[in-house]
Amino acid sequence: MSSTSSPIEPAKCNDMTQVRAGVDSVDAQLVELLAVRFAYMDAAARIKTDRNAVRDEARKQQVLKNVQDAASGSGIPVEVVADLWERLVEASIAYELDKWDTKRV
Repeated sequence: MSSTSSPIEPAKCNDMTQVRAGVDSVDAQLVELLAVRFAYMDAAARIKTDRNAVRDEARKQQVLKNVQDAASGSGIPVEVVADLWERLVEASIAYELDKWDTKRV
């Protein structure tokens, strides 16, 4: 997926240069994954025949619960992850609505 080299494991970092290289590598991977996620929003905009189907509150709540459960299982702050995903899902909905409108104009 990523063309970046593998960073040193966090527990083995001895200085801030190594930490920063690791963070930069993870950030690049996250951007690549977000590009894939937004490609799925493109697909959803293409597939959905009703604009009102773009916002699906039940699905949104399912996605948020899924990531909160995953965060809890990973030992990272659930509240932080929930906030990030709330913003991500809302941005994804806005993106999908824009794509839906563009494909039908």
